[in-house]
Amino acid sequence: MRWRAALLLLVCAPAFAKGPKYEKPSVATPQNWQTPAPWEQAVPLDSLPKGAWWQFFGDAELNQYEQRAMANNQTLQAAIARLSEARATARVTASGLYPELDAGARATRERLAGNRPTNGAIVAPIPVTQNEFTIPFTLNYEVDLFGRVRHDVEAANADLQASAADLENVRLLVSSELAGDYFQLRELDSEIAVVRKAILYQQQALTLVENQHTGGAASGLDVAQQKVVLDSSVTQLALLQQQRAQFQHAVAMLQGLPAAQFTAPVRGLEGQPPALPLIVPSELLQRRPDIATAERQTAAANARIGVARAALYPSISLGGSGGLDSEAISKLLNAPSFFWSLGLSALEPVIAGGRNRAQLDYAKSVYQETVADYRETALTAFQQVEDALSGLTTLASAYESQQRAVDDADRSLQLANARYTGGLVTYLDVVTAEEQALSNEREEVQLLGQRMTTSVLLVKALGGGWDSASIAAIGVKPSVKQAVQQ
Repeated sequence: MRWRAALLLLVCAPAFAKGPKYEKPSVATPQNWQTPAPWEQAVPLDSLPKGAWWQFFGDAELNQYEQRAMANNQTLQAAIARLSEARATARVTASGLYPELDAGARATRERLAGNRPTNGAIVAPIPVTQNEFTIPFTLNYEVDLFGRVRHDVEAANADLQASAADLENVRLLVSSELAGDYFQLRELDSEIAVVRKAILYQQQALTLVENQHTGGAASGLDVAQQKVVLDSSVTQLALLQQQRAQFQHAVAMLQGLPAAQFTAPVRGLEGQPPALPLIVPSELLQRRPDIATAERQTAAANARIGVARAALYPSISLGGSGGLDSEAISKLLNAPSFFWSLGLSALEPVIAGGRNRAQLDYAKSVYQETVADYRETALTAFQQVEDALSGLTTLASAYESQQRAVDDADRSLQLANARYTGGLVTYLDVVTAEEQALSNEREEVQLLGQRMTTSVLLVKALGGGWDSASIAAIGVKPSVKQAVQQ
């Protein structure tokens, strides 16, 4: 009858497992984006290349750099290793679901003293020399009556899924940072080309003014003013080249290459930012890997409340031992050499100085912290999308007006030259027009670069086409294979 009761206890153990049921925390989610956008709403998975969102920009050089970064970036390699660590940790935790069986072998030869105490046994007090050959087996199994192991495995699986989402977040961060640096590099190439063109024009203007000064048609002040403009442009060129070198080094590092072994070809910005697809705010919660990481961490914290609560109840273990024991190795496999024992034990915490209650309170507080972190991550995501949308809208309008400003500055420079040649104005007007033309053309290039990098920020804010459904199947599940492994 006692064994039937024990068996019934094992069968009904899952019914006693206690722990809070997990529900994804609610987040205040807007119905739509505040910033009006001229883009059609679409699901990024349908519009952005899966796992390679950068292809949306149609830049072969960027594609090459991104592919190299995905293979060689060391931050990404570290994240991959962390995922393997989390998977191994989940397997270690899941091992608590299975019984542990140990086996060994022992051979001894001993001499018992003739004056040994007999403890009341009627034996001849003579020395005895004997052999002992033993093959022991021990069995240990924790009966998960109150769900400690089950909730521990649940938390470990949630941590594993959080690590998988974190890996995708690292991919997104690395790829978006590389794309942003790449477009900054291309923008600097365009800006350097503008300054070089201005320097060439200013050198020609200086030659012209010097010739006029030699012929008495221009003053020394005119020559000095033109030299100031030229020297300033040369200084700006040097600073731009230094900035370009820094971005080139950053692009090299993100690809996992030494800075000295990488040289990006000189090529200015081409084309315009692509029209990017949008999603409604509610879908953003499924598209951002950092939100998925925070949500899975919340699920893990919820499961650990169950682990802490189980510590308030008895710990029940099933143990056994057995094997073969004989004084002669030739008789070791005989039936009389077989021995065994089997038992069930329970350990109930009675007084622990409030430790178990404090651990339960701690687990509940950690859960509340992760809920707040999850909601904060979601709110930050909404903000980043709004920032990118408003930035693209404003920059597009500014770029159009700046194109007109460039045309106006070019006409102003032509008029200033004509009026100076006609003796109507001083050369200071020409110098001022040159500076305005250079400044406006550089600002036009800078605005185009900002539009490209802001487009990258929008893709990043939308999650890069990722979907949290990809981590749903990740986890360690009970299996016969693991049950019989070491």
